[in-house]
Amino acid sequence: MSTPAYIFDPTILREYDVRGVIGKTLSAADARALGHAFGSIVARAGGKRVWVGRDGRLSSPEMASAVAAGLQAAGIDVIDVGGCPTPMLYYAVYNQDADGGIMITGSHNPPDYNGFKMMLGKRPFFGADIQRLGEIAGAGDFVEGSGGCTTVDLFQDYVDRLMKDYLPGRPLKVVWDCGNGATGPATEALAKALPGEHQVLFPEVDGTFPNHHPDPTLPETLETLRQAVADMGADMGIGFDGDGDRIGVIDNKGRVLWGDQLVAVYATEVLAEHPGATVIADVKASRVLFDRIATLGGTPLMWRTGHSLIKTKMAETGAPLAGEMSGHLFFKDKYFGFDDALYAAIRLMSLIARADRPLSDFRDELPETVSTPEIRFPCPEERKFSAVEEVKANLDGVSGIDVNAVDGVRVTSADGWWLLRASNTQDVLVARAEANDQAALDRLKALLRGALEKVGVAVPEF
Repeated sequence: MSTPAYIFDPTILREYDVRGVIGKTLSAADARALGHAFGSIVARAGGKRVWVGRDGRLSSPEMASAVAAGLQAAGIDVIDVGGCPTPMLYYAVYNQDADGGIMITGSHNPPDYNGFKMMLGKRPFFGADIQRLGEIAGAGDFVEGSGGCTTVDLFQDYVDRLMKDYLPGRPLKVVWDCGNGATGPATEALAKALPGEHQVLFPEVDGTFPNHHPDPTLPETLETLRQAVADMGADMGIGFDGDGDRIGVIDNKGRVLWGDQLVAVYATEVLAEHPGATVIADVKASRVLFDRIATLGGTPLMWRTGHSLIKTKMAETGAPLAGEMSGHLFFKDKYFGFDDALYAAIRLMSLIARADRPLSDFRDELPETVSTPEIRFPCPEERKFSAVEEVKANLDGVSGIDVNAVDGVRVTSADGWWLLRASNTQDVLVARAEANDQAALDRLKALLRGALEKVGVAVPEF
């Protein structure tokens, strides 16, 4: 008996994943259809086994059951790892006999969101792949079959693998903030296994996120962690997002280390072991990072924003290290090359434990700049990409600037740089600027504003 065609809300099929609001744009019926469409792709590629995991959101058990039912309807055998951080699901796919994986997670979004991150084989499943799910479902072009389902406990295996790359040194004092997300149990296990003194905040998995929003890229979500670091006199604080693929870090002086600053710290170790290697960062990263990579003898590569895009570029270039401003960090020197915030935490602690100086010293080595935060302002879906292209066209022939168009436009001048790109996941434009001093930053902001107004885009104050 064939399965009828199914139409998804078009807003849920994003560039890097599938994501929607439960009860509005995303339902269990969507999850089943998605599982059936994904399972059809796996089956047509000759695959048979797909691993499924889920985060701690209240809707995730129902979504996971529906996805599993859809996969089985395509003749796929489901291996269920249960509740876990996203990187544990990635680990299962990389380290076990798997033809793909689906993680049910709303990541760093509010509690009423949920979604799916997917792998086909060991590669990210994104972009045109995700649009293909909609095409298969919309045409009713499903493979029909009857797969089984088994449950496997990989928890301790995953924790042991994380610990494998901890090289001990002096004992550290560390505060961890799980934010009631999916990292809680694994974080508690690591805290028990690691030397030193550890305090774990909010390890209870609770999909209502009662203590703070689970997004360590927002400074306000790190305030509790910052205070705990001060109270404990800790060497560092580590914060995670809702599903454990983004990290936030507080140093021993109470300062946030953003994604590009963390890559600069890790590069000191990675490039010492891999001289001349490529290190990748996204277009939103500071010029300080790219300069630092070069100073350390590495080859800096600026690439497009998006965890799937970064992972794909790492595989293409053989880069042992990469990172994004959003806190996605990727290690291929000793690990698998996917974004695992728990692993990133282990690597940072190991580096500092074996150093003869605190984390703040690594931060202080980086030149100080002034910058805007990431600025996001509304722009209609049908207009956002063309607006960026028009801005780029108007820059042709302008003297005294260098234009990098790998992802939007990043314009570098004697004052610093500014960036304009269209979001792949929302109807917004994203901008950022960085300079050596405030006067130069003000000039860059004026240039950015003028470039947008010239193409008819209204710009809010920033």
